[in-house]
Amino acid sequence: MKRKPQALFPHLLLEAGCIKENVYHTIRNAILDGRLSAGIKLPSSRAFAEMMSISRNSVIAGFERLIDEGYLVTRQGSGTYVSTTIPDELVKLTSKTDPLDKQQYSAPNLNPVMSHLTTLWKTSRPNTNKKQMFNIGIGCVDQFPHDLWGRLLGRIWRRSKQEIPHYNHPAGYPPLKRILVDYVHSTRGVNCSEEQIIIVNGTQQAINLTASVLLQQGSSVWLDDPGYDSARAILTARGANICPIPSESDGMNITMAAQTYPDACLVYTAPSHQFPLGTTLSLTKRLALLEWANKNQAWIFEDDYNSEFRYLSKPTLQGLDAHQRVIYAGTFSKMMYPGFRLGFLIVPKILIEPFTMMKYYSDSHSGYLEQAALAQFIQEGHYARHVRKVRKVCYSRQNALISAINTYLPHVFNVEQTDSGIHAVCWLKPGISLPFILSTCHQLGFGVQPLSRYCMNSHENNAILFGYAAHTETEITRSIIALSHALQTIK
Repeated sequence: MKRKPQALFPHLLLEAGCIKENVYHTIRNAILDGRLSAGIKLPSSRAFAEMMSISRNSVIAGFERLIDEGYLVTRQGSGTYVSTTIPDELVKLTSKTDPLDKQQYSAPNLNPVMSHLTTLWKTSRPNTNKKQMFNIGIGCVDQFPHDLWGRLLGRIWRRSKQEIPHYNHPAGYPPLKRILVDYVHSTRGVNCSEEQIIIVNGTQQAINLTASVLLQQGSSVWLDDPGYDSARAILTARGANICPIPSESDGMNITMAAQTYPDACLVYTAPSHQFPLGTTLSLTKRLALLEWANKNQAWIFEDDYNSEFRYLSKPTLQGLDAHQRVIYAGTFSKMMYPGFRLGFLIVPKILIEPFTMMKYYSDSHSGYLEQAALAQFIQEGHYARHVRKVRKVCYSRQNALISAINTYLPHVFNVEQTDSGIHAVCWLKPGISLPFILSTCHQLGFGVQPLSRYCMNSHENNAILFGYAAHTETEITRSIIALSHALQTIK
């Protein structure tokens, strides 16, 4: 019997490796380079398997993936064909679009505040170069107990069959909240009930929730100048009127703020370690701020992002608050690692329901696995031990930075020790060019930041921030020596 004539089909070779993966890649490459043209019919899976001397199941798996991704189409009763519209061709057409056409595709009707935020973003976008020395905002990540944390995650995961089929409560994992009640009272002097705690995905979400619940368009908000740029951006995006308040050696100028912006409804402050200057709000100013907030029915957002790095104890605003005007925010990312996006809010009782509701409408809930692991980490005493270790290490690293600067760059910087923190503010001596110092630092691969990045009206910004917590004493000293050699022209 004569065999039916077969259509010509390109000779295809499979590479070594997983056969079904190579079926997919071989046919896809043949389509993209033109060996298999649009509309051509492919042999049946059985015939293709015989041609390639492989199993039919491997061919079917490769075909199914190509069909799912749009490279092949099936026609009932007819067979499998190369698609007339190839996904990669669509990508190429998009990339070849004339740049002059971009205007017609620009996003219409954006929130007008976006133009202001774009300017801020260009000067403060996050540094994603993980290997840079002196990056800002990173704790002692090399001290984190990775293996222990991994075992805790594994243990929680093995017990999670009853938990993962359900949504978490929007306010957070109850066992973690119960543990935090005792923890924040004993370590931070914060007084609260379990119901007042809202677990959030970091400080930025905490600020967002607060703005969503409390602010209206045009609401006035006090903010330190210089101050936390992300807080400024978030509050601005919510339509707030930012009121820059000068930050003095003992913290925010409360008297000036009350006289100049008496109608403010919210105060954003980090009283225990002002960012970026590292100053501490004095007790007199804390009491004055609480009295003003109570008298004017205003709210205070206390950002205690740096609490565990504090070497000397100071009372929190929340612990001093007798009138339920303070919204307290804490985070774990500085003590754990940057990608650990868990923090918490402690809100006045009258705000529990609106904050819980806004958290639900923001992202439903925070992830179960990390909350449960963190609860175990704290309950078993690992977190307290980690804090003690990190605080000691960080203090030594701060001393190493200050000592190195005073030894090798005393003619360039003035730097003072603070009682907490993970970065140092280094003020330039008179006559030293800030752009030149910054340029030299960046050429050396340093992730330092100018103080001016965080300023609104303040003109006292001739300083550079050096993050030190993520580097050993040896690395810090070696890097400062390298900077001193690069700046030998400065005498």
